[in-house]
Amino acid sequence: MAQSITAFIPFSGGAHTALLVDRLRASGAVGRIFLLASGDAPAALPGTGRIAVPSLTSSAAMREVVRRTTSGRALLVLADTGVELGQSSLQRLSAVADGTGAGVTYADYWDRKGGTRVPHPLTEYQSGSIRDDFAFGAMVLLDAAAMKRAARECATAGYRFAGWYELRLALARHAPVVRVAEYLYTKEETDLRSSGEKLFDYVDPRNRAVQVEMEFAATDHLKRIDAYLEPRFAPVRFRPRGFAVQASVVIPVRNRVRTIGDAVGSVLRQQAQFPFNVIVVDNHSDDGTTDILRTLAAGDARVIHHVPSRTDLGIGGCWNEAVAHPLCGMFAVQLDSDDLYRDGTTLQRIVEAFRKEKCAMVIGSYQMTNFRLEEIPPGVIDHREWTPDNGRNNALRINGLGAPRAFYTPVLRGIGFPNVSYGEDYAVALAVSRHYQIGRIYEPVYLCRRWEGNSDADLDITKQNLFNHYKDKVRTFEIMARQRMNAAGRGRKPGARKAAARTKVRRRPR
Repeated sequence: MAQSITAFIPFSGGAHTALLVDRLRASGAVGRIFLLASGDAPAALPGTGRIAVPSLTSSAAMREVVRRTTSGRALLVLADTGVELGQSSLQRLSAVADGTGAGVTYADYWDRKGGTRVPHPLTEYQSGSIRDDFAFGAMVLLDAAAMKRAARECATAGYRFAGWYELRLALARHAPVVRVAEYLYTKEETDLRSSGEKLFDYVDPRNRAVQVEMEFAATDHLKRIDAYLEPRFAPVRFRPRGFAVQASVVIPVRNRVRTIGDAVGSVLRQQAQFPFNVIVVDNHSDDGTTDILRTLAAGDARVIHHVPSRTDLGIGGCWNEAVAHPLCGMFAVQLDSDDLYRDGTTLQRIVEAFRKEKCAMVIGSYQMTNFRLEEIPPGVIDHREWTPDNGRNNALRINGLGAPRAFYTPVLRGIGFPNVSYGEDYAVALAVSRHYQIGRIYEPVYLCRRWEGNSDADLDITKQNLFNHYKDKVRTFEIMARQRMNAAGRGRKPGARKAAARTKVRRRPR
């Protein structure tokens, strides 16, 4: 395997790059080394080639990687930070690639944080791993032949930001993407924020240009695998007969004694032109939450305090209890137990959106605040990446669709929530969007309070991987369902050659 790898490294002039070049040379597996330089990066290091690129993840950079890989494989370093190779790590990556025929091979690694080395396992790639923030670690090994085949399906004019994303989606269509569950290198960690602080990076308005490109690349991928859905939707006809009220606010809760009173109070203050109630599914709280809810229910008939008979319910299971309740309204509207409606008009606006857009689900926008209701970055989360024509396709790329979420109850009863406590709302939204239009409210109607009690405030890497893997699995299920639906609509079997795959790629993103 001597010198069978061509290496490509981000280069901004840092001393860590020279160290990595030396380590790659010492490995005995790397021949030519190229530095991908953007901005004002200095001249190349001795024995390397310097390639000027608009950005490290641009189509121009990926074209150079494809063109200059004259060996059997390319090593693409994805992080401009210190990387220390483990014992025979490149040889191990290459051996796995040989044995599996992988187009992309990646591995678990160690994080070095402030002098301490901690394990950083990754997740398995699957067909639903099309989110643009899928973590491959600091480096990937790419098969040259598969890469060249994949590159023929990439946009000719190219992307400034989505070039790597587009290429790896194309690679996954041509060859397996394989994870080596071994710690093969150490990466110097530079982003020390908690998981809760990183959670909303993708909806930061400053990243809007990035999001537009990512959506374009993801949509093209869905067309090529026959999972793209045209903007044609099943009609929704609202039938109020049989419902005690027009809308029910649903609050699943367990042990939120500090916040549940505020949440319920924000519902009772709604100034709606129709009857409504609030169904609080108390999942066997033992911290005083139950006592607060009993008092609230005794003082206001609109408060339905429901304690399930089952003790094995997650948040999704609690939603199923509420939606099946005989007092559930025609529309079921979400409120988390530590959040608030922004003012007294939220419920009215949501129901008006249902009637105006004739949709099966409505999603609003929310404002990020601290526990004192002071706005915190990134401020308003409005998910403007959603468009009526392409929102349900783009939904497979992103990690969430926003809040508050509201459903036409008959449709929701037919779908049901998975009985889990993370991603349950995302799974239902994808299933709804497969058939029905989702309406949007782009002004904030909801306050999302971030505090130490949030379930996603600071997750360790194992829990992050568990959650990410679950959402990828939900996407896998949804892609398969959409492929089957498309195939049935064309009278052929899933997986057959599709016309969408032969669609010519547009030359530049919208």
